[in-house]
Amino acid sequence: MTPTGAAVVAGVVGAPVAHSLSPRIHTAWLHAAGVDGVYAPFEVVPGRFDAFIEGLRGGALRGLNVTAPHKARSLALADVADPAAQEAGAANLLLFGADGRVEARNTDGLGLLEAFAEQAPSLSLKGARVVILGAGGAARSAAVALRRAGAADLRVVNRTLTRAEALAAELNATAFGWPDMGAALRGANAVINATPLGRGGDAPLDLALEGLAPGAAAMDMVYRPLRTRFLVEAERRGLHTVDGLAMLIGQARPSFDAFYGRPPPRIDIRAAALEAL
Repeated sequence: MTPTGAAVVAGVVGAPVAHSLSPRIHTAWLHAAGVDGVYAPFEVVPGRFDAFIEGLRGGALRGLNVTAPHKARSLALADVADPAAQEAGAANLLLFGADGRVEARNTDGLGLLEAFAEQAPSLSLKGARVVILGAGGAARSAAVALRRAGAADLRVVNRTLTRAEALAAELNATAFGWPDMGAALRGANAVINATPLGRGGDAPLDLALEGLAPGAAAMDMVYRPLRTRFLVEAERRGLHTVDGLAMLIGQARPSFDAFYGRPPPRIDIRAAALEAL
């Protein structure tokens, strides 16, 4: 339906944000559900982010999805936060109450778990050995979700070993430097790329995957390009592959519910997103 003056307004904020598929996903759901709503992108540089959020207190917008580089700051600006955001140290969802309060949530972990359930359904994460590449906010959110799902052995690999060690210490994981990648991958049931490596214009992610356990899965949080060299190589080796678009859609579902007060309609949202890619 065409939005009216009473439309519920939500959106996504980041810097940059033009690449985000979230507006395409949420707008397709809004149209299919006949909801009087709008979902818009907002590009806000870090130096203006605090003022931007403060200006939304009172509920002019129902809420925002938050992408890089604002996730950690979003949590700091919120009045209340759910356990997932607190444990991850970051929020990808802000909700604005009419009373001026800001609530922070983190649905990235839910998105990751939904992506694995959809694209690698035969892999059980309970008791699994999982390698996480990177030690930033995306890696932290992944690690928290995997611990909640029952992963028994988390291995954090980062180019800067001290950052891997700091994250591993918080999550009862094992830290590895990049030169020790082979040891980290040995016997693992899944490997997750939570770094920008492999994104368009960045260096490719080349890993020796032969050390993974039989039936292992490889996930790339990157979705531009959708089929990174890492995933293509994993597929060639017979591994299950999980892409970043599945995670993006997975984290968007609870966001839509929070914004518009109902679950998203059952449509082929992946096809709608792929059109934009």
